[in-house]
Amino acid sequence: MVQKSNLEGLLQRHVEMASEIKNLDTDLQMLVYENYNKFVSATDTIKRMKNNIVGMETNMEQLLEKIMSVQSKSDGVNTSLFEKREHIEKLHRTRNLLRKVQFIYDLPARLAKCIKSEAYADAVKYYTGAMPIFKAYGDSSFQDCKRASEEAIAVITMNLQGKVFSDSESIQARAEAVMLLKQLNFPVDNLKVQLFENLEQFLVDLHLESKEIPHTSADQGNLPESASAAHEASIREFAEAVRAYRVIFHDSEQQLSRLSQNLPKMHFEATQQHIKKQLASSDLVAMLRIIWTDVLLMDEVLPEAGLCDFTMEAAHAAVKQYVTSRFSHLLLDISGAVVKVNNQMEGIEEENSLQATLEASKMALVQGSMDVLQDFRLLLDEKLELLSKLRDLVVDWVQEGFQDFFRKLNDHFLLLSGKKYPAGQDLSYREGIQGDKLLPGLVLVLAQLSVFVEQNAIPRITEEIASSFSGGGSRSYENGPAFVPAEICRTFRAAGEKFLQHYINMRTQKISVVLNKRFTTPNWVKHKEPREVHMFVDLLLQELDSIVKEVKSILPEGLNRKHRRTDSSGSTTSSRSNPLRDDRMVRSNTQKARSQLLESHLAKLFKQKMEIFTKVEHTQESVITTIVKLCLKSLQEFVRLQTFNRSGFQQIQLDIHFLKTTLKDTADDEAAVDFLLDEVIVAAAERCLDPIPLEPSILDRLTQAKLAKTGPTS
Repeated sequence: MVQKSNLEGLLQRHVEMASEIKNLDTDLQMLVYENYNKFVSATDTIKRMKNNIVGMETNMEQLLEKIMSVQSKSDGVNTSLFEKREHIEKLHRTRNLLRKVQFIYDLPARLAKCIKSEAYADAVKYYTGAMPIFKAYGDSSFQDCKRASEEAIAVITMNLQGKVFSDSESIQARAEAVMLLKQLNFPVDNLKVQLFENLEQFLVDLHLESKEIPHTSADQGNLPESASAAHEASIREFAEAVRAYRVIFHDSEQQLSRLSQNLPKMHFEATQQHIKKQLASSDLVAMLRIIWTDVLLMDEVLPEAGLCDFTMEAAHAAVKQYVTSRFSHLLLDISGAVVKVNNQMEGIEEENSLQATLEASKMALVQGSMDVLQDFRLLLDEKLELLSKLRDLVVDWVQEGFQDFFRKLNDHFLLLSGKKYPAGQDLSYREGIQGDKLLPGLVLVLAQLSVFVEQNAIPRITEEIASSFSGGGSRSYENGPAFVPAEICRTFRAAGEKFLQHYINMRTQKISVVLNKRFTTPNWVKHKEPREVHMFVDLLLQELDSIVKEVKSILPEGLNRKHRRTDSSGSTTSSRSNPLRDDRMVRSNTQKARSQLLESHLAKLFKQKMEIFTKVEHTQESVITTIVKLCLKSLQEFVRLQTFNRSGFQQIQLDIHFLKTTLKDTADDEAAVDFLLDEVIVAAAERCLDPIPLEPSILDRLTQAKLAKTGPTS
């Protein structure tokens, strides 16, 4: 410190060392005082001991003299009694031997008395006590006694076995009987196997009874009291049998656990068989309540089996199967209502049947969904502990079930419409779907039903789910919500548009067959002069009339008014050009005039700006107008594929003129229809060798004649 510290540091250290020295002196002084007091106390104790020991040596000498005197007297007594003592001991041994011999001779009689009084414990005690003598002298001196005793023990063994298998005996008595049989060296393992087989058979019989549990009706709400009481008595009897077996055979917990788990397993197997049928939720709740009651009763007897956890897992699977089954039956109900349109009864108009099918399908969808939700709500409202633990899972299953149900419903609609085929089906199946089995009306019903799902069913179901089935939480966050109404709405919106377009295609394809037959059959170059409207027009109008009735029976009316000729400048221009074009055709028979006419009309076509084909809406006017437009467009294309003489061109002109008169009230967009009809005449003129049209007066006369002829029927 002198080398490293300064003066102040040295002084500070000096003060600290002085304080430490003072403290050490104080501690040393205290230690000296304490040890001094102890030394003084020890000195006083030694002095007192010296005073007390004085006189003890004299007393010890007196005690020694007395002990020596007692010892000498005792030796004298032993010497005088030695011979008598040996004789007494010899007599005592002889007496004990005689008692044993007498016990052996009296053993058969004792055993008989024990059998009569059912004192089997005493009998086993007597016999086991005599076993050493029988082993040593049983074949010589005591042969008769041994044989009689063994006969009595055989009877006792049979009686003890009877007590073990007797249900009327108490558990303690049966356990005592097994212990006595063990003492008699009876093979108890055989009894154990037989008793366990009896338990298994009891459980099998109980399972058969549980299979016969009837469905609960809506007004009963539970099993009849007699059936419930009988079932409870059987379970209690089985539980007592298990308890007795466990008490009798202490190492049987594992074996009994496996047996006891068969009870809920068999219960749930029977329940699953009922679930495969259409089972009401009240019936399911009643079955689960019975199962849970039985499990709690067995759990008191054998808690090591873990029946509560086992039952919870089985109930998890059963309730999930029930939820899935309810959605499957709902899908079948809706499918059954929809496919009735393919099984029309004779005497019923098709449009009326289609409308009834649509309404029945809507009712099956909405009411069926509400019934399903009501059944699931009953599961959530039930206070049963087994269902309370599954509440969050049930909520998730319901939401997932509706999401999957609507996905399957959309796939099923696609199958019914022929837009999708099951995997593994061959071409013949597809042709069958596309053939006579698939009615266009069914496709139209599916289109409108898809709109109903999007606009009515989904909002209502979403509201019910939000009010009664919110929560859940068993799904992980990454999986997102189980029920996504927006996704379902998008799916059915797209499906509705697809079905509507498919219906239009089916109808137009059928009309195209009529048009194809009309234009490919005759020889248009040698066509005769027209005398009346061709009958294909009647066929075309009949098809359109059936389409109109079909569409009006399914689709709603639109909100927009019909487009007349004055609503479209393009249509007006096209229609005004017809008289001028007709006059020019009449005044000129030369090829030059025809060319000028065609060039003039083509120029007008490029100047016109008319939207012929618009987006199809789910309204009567939109669908009918689209079909009419497509049919006229097909008519135009068929005309372009043929070559006409003058008479053939005039026949086309007459047919189109008649269609203008009859189609004016059919289509919504009259201007576009007139434009397309004019296009057919122009196409025929382009393909005509001598395009000289009929006089307007002749057209009107033939048209009026056709109208007068078909007026009453139309």
